[in-house]
Amino acid sequence: MRTIKTVFLLASLLLWAAAPAVAEEIGRVSTTFKFLGANDKIVIEAFDDPDIDGATCYVSRAKTGGVSGAIGVAEDTSDAAISCRQTGPIALPERILSGKDDGKEVFKKSTSMLFKKVQVVRFFDKKRSTLVYLTYSDKLIEGSPKNSISTIVVPSLPQGGTPVFHGN
Repeated sequence: MRTIKTVFLLASLLLWAAAPAVAEEIGRVSTTFKFLGANDKIVIEAFDDPDIDGATCYVSRAKTGGVSGAIGVAEDTSDAAISCRQTGPIALPERILSGKDDGKEVFKKSTSMLFKKVQVVRFFDKKRSTLVYLTYSDKLIEGSPKNSISTIVVPSLPQGGTPVFHGN
């Protein structure tokens, strides 16, 4: 029994460590008044890249109100925007520099009761020494072509070294 608990604990820790970042709500504004239930809103959330200290992204997204939104069964629209900034010193791990982590999901938020989510994936453009973050929405059956990108320029790579740069 003790072995099962240990295995379960280790598996839980591994899943938690591999999970995308958790967002912190920065603010929200109402966009449509609803007589019943909550108003439609635009929500602004911030998350730190789980693999790169000093890289923070801000995502704004639509949140459906009304009665269905208030009880959690409404499906939010696929509208989202992203802006990423350097918020501290940045050092890129080798797996990012090599491109092995290109397309890695760094943030995900459910936008409906079933199957729809808005997510952010990260790429590294080695030629231009730039981190590229892409946000988009997808569904089990079909996604949306609506998307937005943001970049963080990393200084030129030193010969054989890891790039490091400090705040603005």
